[in-house]
Amino acid sequence: MLTYTTIMADSETLECVTEHERILQEIESTDTACVGPTLRSVYDDQPYAHKRFMEKLDARIRNHDREIEKMCNFHHQGFVDAITELLKVRADAEKLMGQVTDTNRRLQEAGKEVTARTEEVVCCRLQQRNMATTVERLQLCLPVLEMYSKLKEQLQTKRYYAALKTMEQLENVYIPRVGQYRFCQIMAENLPRLRDQIKEISMSDLKDFLESIRKHSDKVGEAAMKQAQQHRTFNSAVSRQASAGPYSRPLFTLNGRGREALNGQALDDMVEEEEEVLTAQDLVDFSPVYRCLHIYTILGDRETFENYYRKQRKKQARLVLQPQASMHETVEGYRRYFNQIVGFFVVEDHILHATQGLVTRAFTEELWNMALSKIIAVLRTHSSYCDDPDLVLELKNLIVIFADTLQGYGFPVNRLFDLLFEIRDQYNETLLKKWSLVFREIFELDNYSPIPVETEEEYKLVISRFPFHDAEIEKQDFPKKLPMSQSVPQIYTQVKEFIYASLKFSESLHRSSTEIDDMLRKSTNLLLTRTLSGCLQNLIKKPHIGLTELVQIIINTTHLEQACRYLEDFITNITTVSPEAVHTTRLYGLSTFKDARHAAEGEIYTKLNQKIDEFIQLADYEWCMAESDGRASGYLMDLINFLRSTFQVFTHLPGKVAQTACMSACKHLSTSLLQMLMDSELKQISMGAVQQFNLDVIQCELFASSEPVPGFQGDTLQLAFIDLRQLLDLFMVWDWSTYLADYGQPTSKYLRVNPTTALALLEKMKDTSKKNNIFSQFRKNDRDKQKLIETVVKQLRSLVNGMSLHS
Repeated sequence: MLTYTTIMADSETLECVTEHERILQEIESTDTACVGPTLRSVYDDQPYAHKRFMEKLDARIRNHDREIEKMCNFHHQGFVDAITELLKVRADAEKLMGQVTDTNRRLQEAGKEVTARTEEVVCCRLQQRNMATTVERLQLCLPVLEMYSKLKEQLQTKRYYAALKTMEQLENVYIPRVGQYRFCQIMAENLPRLRDQIKEISMSDLKDFLESIRKHSDKVGEAAMKQAQQHRTFNSAVSRQASAGPYSRPLFTLNGRGREALNGQALDDMVEEEEEVLTAQDLVDFSPVYRCLHIYTILGDRETFENYYRKQRKKQARLVLQPQASMHETVEGYRRYFNQIVGFFVVEDHILHATQGLVTRAFTEELWNMALSKIIAVLRTHSSYCDDPDLVLELKNLIVIFADTLQGYGFPVNRLFDLLFEIRDQYNETLLKKWSLVFREIFELDNYSPIPVETEEEYKLVISRFPFHDAEIEKQDFPKKLPMSQSVPQIYTQVKEFIYASLKFSESLHRSSTEIDDMLRKSTNLLLTRTLSGCLQNLIKKPHIGLTELVQIIINTTHLEQACRYLEDFITNITTVSPEAVHTTRLYGLSTFKDARHAAEGEIYTKLNQKIDEFIQLADYEWCMAESDGRASGYLMDLINFLRSTFQVFTHLPGKVAQTACMSACKHLSTSLLQMLMDSELKQISMGAVQQFNLDVIQCELFASSEPVPGFQGDTLQLAFIDLRQLLDLFMVWDWSTYLADYGQPTSKYLRVNPTTALALLEKMKDTSKKNNIFSQFRKNDRDKQKLIETVVKQLRSLVNGMSLHS
C-alpha cells in the first residue's frame, strides 16, 4: 500500500514538473501583457503547486543570471579597448575646432562689403521682377475682364447659349489663370447665379412654348387631318384610275418626311392643295424647346429638363383627352376633340425626330397607349348618347381619318378599328330606331286599299319601285288596281335605303367584300326580323285596324315576302359576293312576313269573333214568350249580313285563310248562341222562346249552306251548328224516348246532345211549367205527361251522375 502511494506521488510530481516547464517556456516567449492568464493557471492546479513553481522559477532565474555573467565576461575586454581609442581622438578634435573658428572669423570680416553690395543688387532685381510680374498679371486679367464684359452683353441681348459658352471659357480657361485675385473669385462666385438665371429664363420660355402648343394643337391637328383626308381621297382616285395599291406612308408631314414621289397631274394638284395647308412649324415656334434643351445640356442638367418636359406633356395629354360634356351633341365637338389629340401627337412626333433623346419612341408609345385607352373609353361613352345615325356616321368618318392620320406617324390604331365595329352595332341600332319611325309613319299614312293605276306611266312608276309581276293584271286595261297597298313599294324602297345607309358605315373600314356582305345581311335581317316585324305586330294589334285593313295587311306581307329574293340580289350586286358562298348569311324576310301574316290572320279571327259578340250582345229575347214571332231576330239578320259582306272581302286572301275565318266565325256564333241558352242568370225558358231561337238557328244554317266562302266541301260549314240543331230538335220534337234509348250509340240521332246541357235546359223549361206557362195544360189535361217529364229529368240526372263517376 505504501509503495503504491509512493508511485502515485512520484507520478503526480513528474506531471507537475512538466507543466511548470511548459509555463516557464510560455512566459519567456509571450508578451508581458498576456502573462496573467498563464500565471493564473499555476494557482488553478494542485494545492501548493505554486510553491513548487516558484522554486522552479528561481532555478530558471539563477540559470539565466549565470548565462548573462558569462556573456559579459566574454565582451568586457573589447569594451575597454574602445574607450581607450575614444580618449585619444578627443585631443585632435579640440585642435581642429579651434582652427575652424579662426578661419570663420577672418571670412566674416572679408565679406561684409560684398554683402552690402549684394543686398543692393537683390533689392533692384526684386523691384524689376515685381514690375514684370505686375505687367504679366495685368495681361492675364485683361482677357478675363473682356470676357466678363462680353458675358454681360450677351445676357442683355438674350443670347443665352453664347453666354453659357462664354461662362464655360471663363471657368475653364481664363479664371483659373488669375483665380488668386479677389475680383476673379467674385466673378467665379457669380457665374453659378448667372447660370441659374439663364435656366430660369429658358424654363420660362419653355413654359410659354408648352402653353403655345396647347393652344395651337387643334390647328396643327386640323391641318394634319386635312392632309390625311386629301391623301385618302387622292389614293382612292388613283386606285380607281390606275388600280394602284394604297400607299403605306402619309403624304402629310411636319418636315417633309414621308412624301411619296409620284407622277401625274393628279399628284401635282394634290401637292398644290397640300402646300396651302399650314404645317406645325408654321403654327408653332419650336425654337424655345431647342434652345432650352441646348442650355440644359450645356449645364449638365439635361435629364432634369427631359423629365420636366415629359411630365408636363403627360399632364397636357390628360387635359387634351378630357372631352367636353356636350361633345356628343354635334360633330364639331368630336372634330375639335380629335384635332387636339392629333395636334398633340404630331408635335410629339416632330420633337421625337427633331431632337435627340428629348422624347423617345418608348415614351411616345406609352403616351399613345394611355391616350388610346382613354379615347376608346370616351368615344364608347359619348357615342352611346347619340341617337342620330347621321351624326354616328360622321363620327365614324372622323375616327377613320383620325386613325389614318396617326397611323401615318407610326402609331398603332387597330383598337380604333375594333371600336368602329362596336360603333357600327350602335349605328345599326340608331338606323333601326330611325327606320322604325319611318315604317310607323308609312303604316299610319297607308289607306290599306289596292293601288289604283290610271295610266301605264303610273304602272311603270310603281313597278320601278317594287318588283311586281302579274300576267293577268298586266293584260287588264287601264285604269286597274294592283293588289297591294301603297305601303308595300314604300317599305321595299325604305329597306333598300336602309341597306345603303348601313353600307355607308362599312366604307373605309379596310374590310373585305365578304365581311361587308355579311354585315349588310345581318343588319338587314335585324331590320326585317325585329324592326319591321315589330312594327307589323304593333300595327296588327292597334284597335283602329279593322278586318278590311287586316286583309290588306295579309296581302301586303305576301307580296313583301315574294320580294325578299330581290333584296338578296340587291345586296349581291352591291358587294359582288355570290349568294352561293359558303359563309353567306341568308335573309330572314320569309319568316318575318309569315309570322306577321299569321298574326294578322289570328287577329282577323279575334276581331271577327269580337264583332259577332257585339251583335250577340244586341239580342233581346223574351224567354217567357208564349209563341214565336214567326221570323228570325233582327240582330241575327244584321249579323249574317255583316258576315256576308265581310267574307266577300276575304276572297282576296291567299290560301285557306278565308275558309278558316268563316269556319271560326260559324263555330264561335254557334258556341255563343248555346252559351246564351245555358247562361246561369237565365232561369226560365218557354217553348215559344225555344221556337224563336230555333228560327234564328235556321237562319244561321241557311247562311252556312249558302257557301259564303268558296272551297267548302258538302255541308262542312253547317256542321258548326250541329250541336245546336240536335239540341233544338230534341226539344222541339220532344223525342226523349229516342234520345234516352239511343244514348251512347254511334248511330244516335242526338249524338251531339250532352246530357248535362239537355238537363239544364229542361230544368229551365220545367220551372216555367210550374208557373202556369206552357206546361200548365199538361197538368190540367194529362198528369201522366208531367210524370213523364219528371222521369226524363231523373234519367238525365242519372246519366250526368254516371258521366261524373266514369270521368
